[in-house]
Amino acid sequence: MTSPPRLILASTSIYRRELLARLRLPFETARPETDESPLPGEAPAELARRLAISKAATIAEREPGAWVIGSDQVAELDGHCLGKPGNREGAIAQLAAMSGRAVAFRTGLSLCRDDSRLVALDTTTVQFRTLDSGEIARYVDAEQPFDCAGSFKCEGLGIALFDSIRSRDPTALIGLPLIETARLLREAGFAVP
Repeated sequence: MTSPPRLILASTSIYRRELLARLRLPFETARPETDESPLPGEAPAELARRLAISKAATIAEREPGAWVIGSDQVAELDGHCLGKPGNREGAIAQLAAMSGRAVAFRTGLSLCRDDSRLVALDTTTVQFRTLDSGEIARYVDAEQPFDCAGSFKCEGLGIALFDSIRSRDPTALIGLPLIETARLLREAGFAVP
């Protein structure tokens, strides 16, 4: 019996690591050191896709023979990218801008090995409630979502900020669309489940 090829998650995100662990496949993690700056005029969906491919390809080049998962998420409001806020002020500003609005979260996914590349893109739309400044400040102080695109953690208290979520994959909003990840892994020959 042949052992499956190595599987590497090109991310040190605790959120993505916890999601991938749900599939019960052995995997390693590696930091891809990818510049996440958008290219001039780059649409949010293309940015998410490009970064997912770049992260996976960077690690796949260093680790021949291993399958590498890359993923990246970009929040899109009015056609513009909202990155990770980085600090309290940034998170408050993002949430205030999204208050009462629908925001698309584009999650790019890539599975690479040597010259093989499988790619998917998920779009999840979040309808934010109309939020007052007190609600926003209380939320930001409670969860400090400074490393999250869109300034919230939907798996925690952030769910209280929404009127609705429209998605094909409930895990995509956390950062790794597991339905698509499982599909790509099966396509690559992994036994999932």
